[in-house]
Amino acid sequence: MAGRATAIVLSLVLALAIAGGASAQLSTGFYSNSCPNMLTAVRSALRPAIARERRVGASILRLFFHDCFVQGCDASLLLDDSPGIQGEKNAVPNKNSARGFDVIDAIKAAVEKTCPGVVSCADVLAVAAEESVVALGGPSWEVKVGRRDSTTASLNGANNDIPPPTSGLANLTSLFAAKGLSQKDMVALSGAHTIGLARCTNFRGHIYNDTNIDAGFARSRQSNCPRTTGSGDNNLVPLDLQTPTVFENAYYKNLVQKRALLHSDQELFNGGAADAQVRSYVSSQEAFFKDFVVGMIKMGDVAPLTGSNGQIRKNCRRMN
Repeated sequence: MAGRATAIVLSLVLALAIAGGASAQLSTGFYSNSCPNMLTAVRSALRPAIARERRVGASILRLFFHDCFVQGCDASLLLDDSPGIQGEKNAVPNKNSARGFDVIDAIKAAVEKTCPGVVSCADVLAVAAEESVVALGGPSWEVKVGRRDSTTASLNGANNDIPPPTSGLANLTSLFAAKGLSQKDMVALSGAHTIGLARCTNFRGHIYNDTNIDAGFARSRQSNCPRTTGSGDNNLVPLDLQTPTVFENAYYKNLVQKRALLHSDQELFNGGAADAQVRSYVSSQEAFFKDFVVGMIKMGDVAPLTGSNGQIRKNCRRMN
């Protein structure tokens, strides 16, 4: 009987693993024995960087988004161009805007010093994203780890899979759905834009051409973003003018007031299916935090490399 019971349990475990895919191999305790001080090492390098420049927190969070949307959460975004590798850093969504790579390098170095060759760059980025949210006042969650690092990158994927700032609601919903994320997840995860900055080139069309924008807000943004393409393209403006380095629900309040900086953001509150959810987050920051955590955990499960797939890079910028 004991042998039969064991067989049944093993069959159930196998079935669950198959149903859950590779993400079933991720766990919050993956490094409990192999690198028990991993989190301390991450914090030792990340917290001073955020203390020097709070924007770094938003930059790290954005790196995690852009990594997971291309080939899954595999640290492919962190690879530099090299013979045989055309990286993702020069893709349209990343060129002249993705930043924080030096901070990830510093975190990886601190982790390598603690436990060499154990923790992947993909996991370093996932943990650093959560720690960045917490450092800026947002919610915390237990990050599932156990990812391995990709030996490939996809410039084409970065150019096509990452939602552009010109997206409408239907396109946003479709791009998130392609990663196994619902529209509810999309609206909650978009709340990451309560921190960080955006370049003029990404919001020029919204402030000059769109009608679903507060006129006074549009005029105020035009002063730092000339109408002519190529003029002031890299001028930076906070996504949330009031509290650009505090993680809270002000982003949704801005949407209701038609003061979103990006076209894609205002699409979440434009007489469509997402309006009610936006209003719920205006009313309850707790509800936003809860759904954001759910979305982040789901996004962290997007196509991770586990087991013997990929590698554990010693340097996040290049393959071993």
